[in-house]
Amino acid sequence: MSQTVDRALSILPMLAEGPADLGQVAARLGVHKSTALRLLRTLDEHGLVYRQSDQRYRLGARLFALAQEAMESLDIREIAHPHLVRLNEECGHTVHLAVHEEGEVLYIDKVDSRYPVRMYSRIGRPVAVTVAAVAKLLLADLPEPERRALAEKLDYPRYTPRSTPDAAAFLAELERVREQGWATDLGGHEESINCVAAPVRGADGRVVAAMSVSAPNVVVTAEELLALLPLVRRTADAISGEYSGRTPVTDGTS
Repeated sequence: MSQTVDRALSILPMLAEGPADLGQVAARLGVHKSTALRLLRTLDEHGLVYRQSDQRYRLGARLFALAQEAMESLDIREIAHPHLVRLNEECGHTVHLAVHEEGEVLYIDKVDSRYPVRMYSRIGRPVAVTVAAVAKLLLADLPEPERRALAEKLDYPRYTPRSTPDAAAFLAELERVREQGWATDLGGHEESINCVAAPVRGADGRVVAAMSVSAPNVVVTAEELLALLPLVRRTADAISGEYSGRTPVTDGTS
């Protein structure tokens, strides 16, 4: 039975390369045409493949529907939270997770620092879009026309002397973030708070969330916080791998 399932599943990545006829499928699997036909008929009955009028098979619509349903059921916060906790335990600083929804960038998770100085950020509250490191990552991933349109309609509050001053500077910053793959807020929102952030990507490579480490400069300097960038990026990559299905989830028993 396991061999039959393995053969059937092997057909799907083959058809992802393009339509194939019965003979091509049989040859790729190394089986007789009758065996390949039984497998294709079963997949066809479940809507996972579709036989075209030219007798070639392609991926079926049900497969795409299942993929969409699976993506929609994923809870990025649930997947990311254990990683955020481990990062917090390792560095001791405040860790955030944010997403871009309906024109706003919102914090959806937060693990507080171990020291008495706490940040005022709250889960469910929007971030300061023009300066926040997580916002820069999420907005930098937008197509260029969307980035430009957004930048031109934003206000640019001068929270501190380091705040982003205008649309031109914001677009330049987003382009820099897009190229380097990480972002910072070094006193742009609060002069005493620094932040470094990395993107969480889905299976298609698009940024689905952004996570960050933040700390007041009375605890660590900006340079010391930036030294944590490799750790932050590894954490974001681990979340990305689990979210996109590239990394198997272990149950801790092996």
